[in-house]
Amino acid sequence: MCRNIKTLFNFDPPATPDEVQAAALQFVRKLSGFNEPSKANEEAFSLAVREVSEAAQRLLESLVTRAPSRDRTIEVARARAKSAKRFGTPVRIAPAE
Repeated sequence: MCRNIKTLFNFDPPATPDEVQAAALQFVRKLSGFNEPSKANEEAFSLAVREVSEAAQRLLESLVTRAPSRDRTIEVARARAKSAKRFGTPVRIAPAE
């Protein structure tokens, strides 16, 4: 699994089309091995990103759960804490608003 592809299901607010597009782009990059395709492969690459994005959006819209929606700010804090523990970097705490 690509580390840059984030879970998009069951968040409040729901994933945006831009987030789904970014995940699709990362997925196609991983499969193809290209960060940026050559001119010869550009059309196939773009088509794949569009199709994966559409399939991902349909998937997200069709999934159901009884679990409460996850809060993005809490999940970000958890990920930062996990990263700090794993890599030994200090956790940055955002100033209170």
